[in-house]
Amino acid sequence: MVRKKPLSDADVALVQGLLEEVQPHQVFAAGDLSDPHGTHRTCLEAVLKALGNLKASNASWMADCRVWLYRGAWQEWGIDEMDMAVPLSPQELVTKRHAIYKHQSQKDRPLFPGPDEREFWQRSEARNRETAALFDRLGLPVGGPALPGLRVVALLFG
Repeated sequence: MVRKKPLSDADVALVQGLLEEVQPHQVFAAGDLSDPHGTHRTCLEAVLKALGNLKASNASWMADCRVWLYRGAWQEWGIDEMDMAVPLSPQELVTKRHAIYKHQSQKDRPLFPGPDEREFWQRSEARNRETAALFDRLGLPVGGPALPGLRVVALLFG
């Protein structure tokens, strides 16, 4: 893992300020903590600390705020860990690929590929197809709650 500067109170305050300004009903954060560069873990820690501070301050909008975790290039959620799965059409999958292309750190060969040398968009599409195929084999619907109490989202290609 790459060494990062420790998360500071100033970092958390920046995230908290943005959350207070936007007052979102949904927060999406990377939940793939096995990323070899550690950025996702640091960002998630900042988001969770900021949300904890806001909850402790009794911010009224927090009652309707949900946190959804997603995983990306290194790891997929197990079916038993998902609360929501969102099917993607073939065109939406292309749109997702183009969004990945626009993310500077995910262009061409990954800087921190881990054991998988494929490009991120290739990993993403393969993982989405594998998860969708598993849903199909299990006869599970996508697009609605799968397991109550969890806050995980997986994007699927069906």
